[in-house]
Amino acid sequence: MKLNFFKSCFLLLVLAGLTALSSCKKILDIQPENMLTGEQTYRNVFDADAAVLGVYGKFMQLAKPYVLLNELRADLMSPSINADLYLRQLSDHTVAADNPYINPTPFYEVILNCNDVMMNFDKMLTEKKLKVDEHNQRYADVAAIRTWVYLQIGIHFSKDPQGTIGIPYLTNPLASIADVKNESNYQYLPFRQLLAELIKTMEALPTKELYTTTTTLVTTVDQYRTEKFFVNKKVLLGDLYLWNAAYDPSSYNKAARMYREILSYYDARGNENTQKNYYKLIGAPDPATGNQLAVQYIRFRESDINALYESNTEGWRSMFSRGKFSYDTQFDWEWIWVLPFSSNFAPKNPFIDLFSNVGGSYLVKPSQQAISNWNSQVQFNSFPFDARGRFTYKTINGQPVIMKYLYYFLDGNTFLPSINSNGRSGEWWLSRAASVWTHYGEAANRDGHPKLGFAIVNQGLRTTYTPPITATNPNNNNVTNIQQTFLPPPYDFDARSGDNPGFRAIWRDMAGLRGRANLRPRDLIGSDSTTQVENMLVDEAALELAYEGQRWSDLLRIAIRRKDPSFIANKVYDKLLQDGSGNAASARVKLMSGDWYLPFRWQ
Repeated sequence: MKLNFFKSCFLLLVLAGLTALSSCKKILDIQPENMLTGEQTYRNVFDADAAVLGVYGKFMQLAKPYVLLNELRADLMSPSINADLYLRQLSDHTVAADNPYINPTPFYEVILNCNDVMMNFDKMLTEKKLKVDEHNQRYADVAAIRTWVYLQIGIHFSKDPQGTIGIPYLTNPLASIADVKNESNYQYLPFRQLLAELIKTMEALPTKELYTTTTTLVTTVDQYRTEKFFVNKKVLLGDLYLWNAAYDPSSYNKAARMYREILSYYDARGNENTQKNYYKLIGAPDPATGNQLAVQYIRFRESDINALYESNTEGWRSMFSRGKFSYDTQFDWEWIWVLPFSSNFAPKNPFIDLFSNVGGSYLVKPSQQAISNWNSQVQFNSFPFDARGRFTYKTINGQPVIMKYLYYFLDGNTFLPSINSNGRSGEWWLSRAASVWTHYGEAANRDGHPKLGFAIVNQGLRTTYTPPITATNPNNNNVTNIQQTFLPPPYDFDARSGDNPGFRAIWRDMAGLRGRANLRPRDLIGSDSTTQVENMLVDEAALELAYEGQRWSDLLRIAIRRKDPSFIANKVYDKLLQDGSGNAASARVKLMSGDWYLPFRWQ
């Protein structure tokens, strides 16, 4: 019964614009143009589940603008030869008010859905149509989605009605977008004030946990395990604290605490889980197995470029392809929030058309700056490139193609539509272990622990916290008092691995971002380690997380924190210069002035 309910509920994604107010069963009984009356909606927990899925169906329509706004405006993505004027405007920072990619309406449609659903969930609780825990889990989930959307609007858009940058902020249900355009219905909040409101909302949620495994929303449908569908509230709150730390430095510690709860993978009793693989950035201690999500080579062939693990089921690349066949445990080791696009349900996967030059329109591509970033790295086997770049993009028919979103669609060897491609299915990658570690390192570094940030960027905890062998320290056989951070929570890590006495701490295989990528470590130069480590984290995020929708946000956050517009202006300038854009200099001037936001225009 539960499975049939969910198969029907997936049709909510087809009817995303109508479904937030209606149950699965009733949706199937009416023509799409009809609307349900109030008596036919919000009657029981299944109607509540339908409303949640309806919100996510509408939310998935933000996948394309999310990736474009966060990547094309930054330094790693460029318009292709097929790009239209409006995509070029995003890249060049010459956006006109009529640019369709900056229309805020789809974002506010999600917010309106959320507001209506949250109001009705409260009403259901009052009328005892939902139990307290049923209400709390669903209400918190929808409130978090609304918070996520508002954060994105605040990052990208501005409106300046009275000389203050701000965006429309409304939390009450309104009938339509037409009501949103009536400015008497809400206030404009500048970004700092918006952050304060969003943090207040998240801190007051009745729960910050994911849906429990006994919840009707957690199941498996047509291979998709739904527990990865839903926003992780602790990651989101950590991100809000990280942004807010530019105004309140105590928020660095708050951010780190949120991230640490995710990385520690606490069990149901609140204990740090002994599952050493979950979210631990495990390296490749045993290359013979080929089972880690790391850059690795066949054992004893580490100097053979043809021995690099590259498949849908082995190595670093497989984190973007293994879900094509099954959501296995290794998929769970990395991914925190993933939403699937199915060939059988709407909304349509936008990424094939956006990225692929085979069966798609090929509108954007990796920037030359991004390619240069990967090609400037050196692996432990002396190969002069970062293999993550080789997995992230491919040259197909003479054109560089962003591949992270295409491994479900294109065969990884022939680059033709795969026999097992499941049509035009795919994933919207939203949050994973590497992104949380990067942001955790950013918070730790700014909270006075640059060595920990350095460990995360480079070779991990055990290596970084093992002292070098010297005349006074001839060996490190006894690890009792090393390989640990000896820091207070949330920065306390035990990575010991040794014998006599024996230690096997759960953080022992955390390899760091560069360690997992088989790259040589970076060096600290001089004394300003905090700024250096922060720069390393940003640079490493470009190599690890390219095209996953976080780049503009990362650059902007640090530019605001440092009060240094050149941080973001120079990176965009370098991209445009390498791409041969004639707007490189003018874009730099604009960004140096602090003009970082898109014009807010209802369309």
